[in-house]
Amino acid sequence: MEHALSPATLSELRRPRPYPAVSVLTPTHRREPDNAQDPVRLRNVMAEAKKQLEADPAVTRERRTDVLQQLDRAVSEVDLAHVEDGLVIFAAPGEHQVWSLARTVPERVVLSDTFLTRNLVAAQASERPFWVLSVAADRVTLWNGGGGHVVEDHTGGFPLLRDRENFDAERQEQIGDMPSTFRDEGTRRFLRDADTVLASILRENPRPLYVTGETAALSLLDELGTVTKDATHIPHGGLAHGSAEAVWQAIRPLINAQERKGADEVARELETALGRKEFAAGVDEVWQNATEGRVRLLAVEENYRVTVRDDGDHLVPAESGDMDSREDIVDEIVEQCLETGAEVRFVPDGSLRDAKGIAGVLRY
Repeated sequence: MEHALSPATLSELRRPRPYPAVSVLTPTHRREPDNAQDPVRLRNVMAEAKKQLEADPAVTRERRTDVLQQLDRAVSEVDLAHVEDGLVIFAAPGEHQVWSLARTVPERVVLSDTFLTRNLVAAQASERPFWVLSVAADRVTLWNGGGGHVVEDHTGGFPLLRDRENFDAERQEQIGDMPSTFRDEGTRRFLRDADTVLASILRENPRPLYVTGETAALSLLDELGTVTKDATHIPHGGLAHGSAEAVWQAIRPLINAQERKGADEVARELETALGRKEFAAGVDEVWQNATEGRVRLLAVEENYRVTVRDDGDHLVPAESGDMDSREDIVDEIVEQCLETGAEVRFVPDGSLRDAKGIAGVLRY
């Protein structure tokens, strides 16, 4: 199952497919006893997808067989013991993908010529993704962070390993010569190469960057590199060879502090916008401004969800499962705002009580 969504991956997911491109969504659960319902829900939603494929006269027999096989392969890759809050399965002629999301999704089956990506986009935005680079003289490791954890990332060939013929970390440690390691030309070249690879990744997928390592390693990387000077430095050695949990515990206090600071900044921006009459609140008002591209900053409470239907002029409350109801309207708004260049910030539940869970700062 996939967890990390890059801009390049999202662009690939959004390209048109030969009909039918099938999107299957179902909420999942991380813990007992709620996760006991997950196998049944997955089986039922997959049965509905196959029923729609069988009944659609626009789907040729050959393509139906292909896509049904892709759906079966996708289900075989689902590990319900390690799911998060939502599961998204994509299948089209010749391909399939399985995505686990740290954000709930509505139960849904959609047949179209594109995959339904808005829930992935909203999940990524809510996770506030970041990179962690852990540096040592013989190894540089990249970690993909967000949603309260980090995982090792192999983009760009990471982890990068020093040529053992020219470097013996054990011997260096025995003779107590670690600081000189970072004056060695081979080490300088190794870290310069790591900086080059990281710069390429950040161009494709820009995120906040945290860098961990011994003080000497951090200083050398700043001296040689182009991308770490503006990063948050954490003088903590050993993490290039460490576990994901060790890395997360080292950076967690900084992440939490920056999230609190960010929430305070959003609150100030919303207050200023209200005084200038550049403010929208509530799902209907924010949706109307989002569709017009007027939202500059969107603020959404972490777990705010609402089901609505469009009565022609406004979005009005609706029950889940009602005809024409839209259960993931918040995710639609998030995606629409990102599409028009707005900044999207998720804030703690209760922060936007007066705005009914969602608010926007307007461009004009």
